[in-house]
Amino acid sequence: MKKIICILFLLSFFACSEESYSPKPRGYNRIDLPAQTYQKILDKDFPYQFEVSTSAKIRPDSSKIAEPYWIHIIYPQFKADVQISYKSFTKDKKFLKEFIDDSHKLINKHMIKATGVQESIIKTPSKKTVAVYDLEGEVPSQFQFYVSDSTKHFLRGALYFRTATKNDSLAPVIDFIKKDVIHLLNTLEWN
Repeated sequence: MKKIICILFLLSFFACSEESYSPKPRGYNRIDLPAQTYQKILDKDFPYQFEVSTSAKIRPDSSKIAEPYWIHIIYPQFKADVQISYKSFTKDKKFLKEFIDDSHKLINKHMIKATGVQESIIKTPSKKTVAVYDLEGEVPSQFQFYVSDSTKHFLRGALYFRTATKNDSLAPVIDFIKKDVIHLLNTLEWN
């Protein structure tokens, strides 16, 4: 019996080591981002033209409220899309104000979950003025914008993800798509 106790004691002594268990730090999914290359959308019937990422697909908006020239720029590998809506109007400034107000209403719908909104005005190389909104927090749309020539064309866009992944984990993808959208805006031309 003493032998068994001594063997168990020795085994327990040698089984212990100085290394103790420590949990692994929380990690994030690895996201491989493709090279950012662009191609011009080729539909000459559209009232606008711009360059889109070659990693994206363009599909017409099929929702019930969709109007002509509304499209989705879909990033299948990220389960994301940029929804583009377009409005044509006459020189009456009332319509432009209405479109801008509608854009602000859509942005304000996210304020319930947003921890912050950063509004920026950027000038494109072709002298277009674009209003850009970065929304922070667990919001459905992290990035929105609108641009107009103030006489005939109004274009609005919003980035959405079809995933439950938290926005802090999606940050590299959000930044990647933002760069694509900025390129889109910098290459925007009215037809």
